[in-house]
Amino acid sequence: MNLLKRQGFYNSIILYAGTALGFLNLIVLFQHILTLEEIGFFTIMNTITALYAQIASVGIKNIIFKYLPHFRSDDKKHGGFVTFVIAWCTISFILFTLIFLFFQHSIIHYNKSKNGAELLVRYFYYLIPLSFLTLVYTVIESLAMTVYKNVLSSFLNEVFLRLFTMAGVLLIGASLITYHDFLSIYMAANVAMVAILLFTVYKGGDFKIARISPQILNKRNEFVKYGFYTLLSSTSAALIVNLDNIMLIAINKTQKLEVLGVYATFFAIAVVISLPAKALNRTSLQIIAQAWADNDLPKIGKIYYKTSVMQMLIGALLFIGIVVNKNFLVKALLHKHVNEFTEYFNVFIVIGIGFLVDITGGINGYIVNLSKYYRYTTYFIVGSVIFCVASNWLLIPKIGMMGAAVSYSLTMFVLNFLYWIFVKIKFGLQPFDKTHFLILVISAISLLAGLYLPLGHNIYIDMILRSAIVGAIYIVLAYLLKISEDVNQVINKVLNLKK
Repeated sequence: MNLLKRQGFYNSIILYAGTALGFLNLIVLFQHILTLEEIGFFTIMNTITALYAQIASVGIKNIIFKYLPHFRSDDKKHGGFVTFVIAWCTISFILFTLIFLFFQHSIIHYNKSKNGAELLVRYFYYLIPLSFLTLVYTVIESLAMTVYKNVLSSFLNEVFLRLFTMAGVLLIGASLITYHDFLSIYMAANVAMVAILLFTVYKGGDFKIARISPQILNKRNEFVKYGFYTLLSSTSAALIVNLDNIMLIAINKTQKLEVLGVYATFFAIAVVISLPAKALNRTSLQIIAQAWADNDLPKIGKIYYKTSVMQMLIGALLFIGIVVNKNFLVKALLHKHVNEFTEYFNVFIVIGIGFLVDITGGINGYIVNLSKYYRYTTYFIVGSVIFCVASNWLLIPKIGMMGAAVSYSLTMFVLNFLYWIFVKIKFGLQPFDKTHFLILVISAISLLAGLYLPLGHNIYIDMILRSAIVGAIYIVLAYLLKISEDVNQVINKVLNLKK
């Protein structure tokens, strides 16, 4: 337990540091140095490579987590499981790449007809090596996590890569390199990540290459079935997050990557709202898994409630803080494209609501996925993808990027509603009570207070004072209404009021 708490603490720090770096990169440096087309390509490149690697892996990450413990051995050979993983990934990646290359002319021809998509055509072949590096990193990270070594991989992905990205953008700003060189630096950073993590795992001596045992070979059909099943759910989950980006490019009437650049920026800002959930879920997942093993439903219910309340409480405050500081955000951080971001700021509000809905659901998805009814996770997510595609297809041609935002938020509501009703019916658990209503009341009061405060002449001083006033109102009300015991204990400790 001490190990889990320590790793949870380190991972939380890394997550917040990485998010701050990501925010600085995309919201500040990208906006000042790169064009919207370049921002749009960088976004779509990472979207495609993430999906590419995920599909090409055929669920290997989940296979490692589920089956490696059954073959663990003291000689570190684990029945040749690592050899099996290498063979699996090599074959699956080659097969998927052949399919990808088969359709390359259709993809390039389709994008050539688009206004402003020259970068996607020019750097099309960057997608394959970057996807391969992403797949290799995922496999090494998964193996490391099975032996409780997940801090380094988190640091490399959240901090190291973003520092390289920052360095590359700053070099462009100093006119020392071109955008092409920046992409090469980004590729080199991914190579370095794989090399560092591979060397660390190798030095740890927890895994050895060995001949694949008959026991593993006899389970290959089971692996394929499970891998395909989890591939559907994991790919579908990734699609829900990235589908708006893809469909904005595919069916938006303007057919410009500039539109994606604006939307991706707003989406990146909204991701800040999900930080509480990401920090809590890294440890909650393991707690829920153990609780299922112990058949401890009361413990699952308690964690379910606490994560829902805490995530909604902190997420709502972050959302309100961004909305009331719109003037600062647009004029100070996004001033290079102030007209575009001012005109479409409501897009951020809609996306932000979608994130709030999702994190308020707590750990509903984990509860289902770790139970014997895990197949329903796939059913729900695939159904949500279909809903997301249909709503995007209907709304984007009519209202552009606002259509993508509305589609995302509606999809988050549908998915979380399905999880909620299923967990309630099957396990008799649900996280909502009057506390959630009180959080809505506190949020409304704080939001109105922030919106109706008069604007100051200096946007920096205005941001500080506005944030302080809104934060004070929110925290005081949350404390007096006793929204969260954990929050009140922290405040009491800070104020030295704890008895």
